[in-house]
Amino acid sequence: MKRRNLIATALASPTLLLTGCASTASPSGAGADPAQARITVLYDAFGMAPALRKDWGYAALVEVGGKRILFDTGNNGETLAANAKALGIDLTRLDMVVMSHRHGDHMGGLAYLLSVNPKVPIYAPKEGFGVYGGDLPGGFYRKNEALAPRQRYYDGKPPEVMRFGAAWPGADFRLVDKTVEVAPGLHLISLVSDKPGTLELRELSLAVATPEGLALVVGCSHPGIDRIVEAATKIDPRVHLIAGGLHLVVSKDEDIGKIIGTLQGTYKVGFIAPGHCTGEPTFEALAKAFGDHYLYAGLGTTLALGATPRAIGANGQTAPLALDGDDLRSYQTLLAASNERQRGLFAGLQPSATSDGAYLAQWRRSMIGCC
Repeated sequence: MKRRNLIATALASPTLLLTGCASTASPSGAGADPAQARITVLYDAFGMAPALRKDWGYAALVEVGGKRILFDTGNNGETLAANAKALGIDLTRLDMVVMSHRHGDHMGGLAYLLSVNPKVPIYAPKEGFGVYGGDLPGGFYRKNEALAPRQRYYDGKPPEVMRFGAAWPGADFRLVDKTVEVAPGLHLISLVSDKPGTLELRELSLAVATPEGLALVVGCSHPGIDRIVEAATKIDPRVHLIAGGLHLVVSKDEDIGKIIGTLQGTYKVGFIAPGHCTGEPTFEALAKAFGDHYLYAGLGTTLALGATPRAIGANGQTAPLALDGDDLRSYQTLLAASNERQRGLFAGLQPSATSDGAYLAQWRRSMIGCC
């Protein structure tokens, strides 16, 4: 209760409280305004809508300029399907999907999505041997011309490009390894993490052009939210809004403070709508720092973009100002459950005894450093 009151006090503002309350209970239904740019949170571990299922993971529907983009698919297909149905969102009507990175709590709903929308274009990070497929040049490995053909790969005549299968054969994956504009005003920012636990993990973030500047949708910000924003400013120096996971869930207070100082002082970020792996202490610190420019972004919330973005709950009313006690408890429970799953998922993997055995150990560390 103390935390809720503290944040509510910091955020209390007539500007936010008097924002419009146009219904978004069915943000993709027949009555939706296609010109209204918005982001609807489809998957997260906190939220106020009792009809929606909370779980650790992230997914959001981005609607802008007549385009409908699903950003990530959450941790579980059944949960994604139930939440989409409750919100009146038709997942068969998508222009594209963006998969931010390879961790299960962001791609767990992909098999379900493909079962109802098998031909949708899917933009995903390009990584060697990645779950989304990939390729390598045929000359990537050392060769020994002295060996007999029967002992050589491809009889000593490898293809120019070696292509690798995806975990979802037949899906229309479009692999991305650099910042690219995928549609007018829609950029994908591609960065590689250099952080312990997610070393060499490639992650995509979505940058949406608006008249006020960029709206950034981030999955987990493994490369660092500061690096993502820096890359975004090369597209447009104005960063109007950040929504999604900031991966500060276990960060120390001083590190959280530094990130907030960078976002506000260096990059002049206008509004922030954190979710997923941002972390409870960071929710509170961001609320204090951003005041009425902090937007609640729990499960079921729609963020209506514009000069003054606003958060609208699944019931069509102005969203609450901050997490309450129930929100915090559900968030803590689902985070703990997710951590336990991840610790056990790759526990049996060990480095090989070869000179290149460190690769497997590094891959294991990268895979389990999720959220």
